[in-house]
Amino acid sequence: MHCKRQTMRRVFTVLFGALCVAAMPGLALAQAYPSKPIKMIVPFPAGGTTDIVARIVAQRMSESMGQPVLVDNRGGAGGAIGADIVAKAAPDGYTILMHNLTFPLSSVAQTLNNRSPFNVDTDFAGVSIAVSVPFVWTANPSVPAKDLRELANLLRTNKSLQYNYGSTGPGSAMHVLGESYKRDAKIEMEHVPFKGAAPLKQELLSGRIQVGGDQLSSSLAEIKAGTLRALATTATKRIAGLPDVPTVKELGFPGLELEGWNGVFAPAKTPKDIIDRLNREIIAAVRNPDVVKRLADLGAEGVGSTPAEQDAILKRQMDQFRAVIRDMKLE
Repeated sequence: MHCKRQTMRRVFTVLFGALCVAAMPGLALAQAYPSKPIKMIVPFPAGGTTDIVARIVAQRMSESMGQPVLVDNRGGAGGAIGADIVAKAAPDGYTILMHNLTFPLSSVAQTLNNRSPFNVDTDFAGVSIAVSVPFVWTANPSVPAKDLRELANLLRTNKSLQYNYGSTGPGSAMHVLGESYKRDAKIEMEHVPFKGAAPLKQELLSGRIQVGGDQLSSSLAEIKAGTLRALATTATKRIAGLPDVPTVKELGFPGLELEGWNGVFAPAKTPKDIIDRLNREIIAAVRNPDVVKRLADLGAEGVGSTPAEQDAILKRQMDQFRAVIRDMKLE
């Protein structure tokens, strides 16, 4: 009997040791994140604010995490194509999304029209609002109006003028704001969508599109050079770098106020420890003194929010424009 007990004890010890060894690779894998390059999807072409911010943040994260964080531009459909790639990616932290305020707005528009390939609420896990970037309305200098109020008066009194306004895609922030402006100002302008801020800006500079808008970083250099004119910002107060540019509220359009931001998302069901690691890395990146300076030069400011704070901003913006998008039947 004594021998049998010893034999059973030895068998138990061997089995327990084997189980511990078998568990170690999975434990090591979890601890090793990231063990390969991370892909940061930007759902717009290169050259726009989201792309610029993503490259600044990704560079710092690469240095800190010991693995490359590679920006992958997947423009189209107002940012929906790139977002859908992330929604369908494995929830392992190796495919993440850098998006902007277009994300909740386009999602509302597409959902109301039964066209959304994803659901912002259920297909993504928020990581952090990385930066705050004001949104600015711009015009080609040939437009004889110095702000949105003068533009509205110009179009009301000159019915023969046929102006277009450009956006970064259907359901984008500028699309929603443009239609809201037309309604509030009682004017007509034709909407022309583009795949991103860079091609929109080129058409504005050429004069083929008269009015447009995007986050400030996309056009700050051109505004300062005088090749584009800033008509208004959607911020709640004037921007320090553009003190002469009024806010939409000052010009009589309070309904056009909108927070501008760029944030990072992961696929739904990404483990919390990975979300927490990404959140810490983004916060550290945007608070790095070199990054702070680079962002300031772009008219942007590091935020580094918690996932919960990010979710609250998305919900507020979706609620703000849900009625507008439904009433105007935006697609």
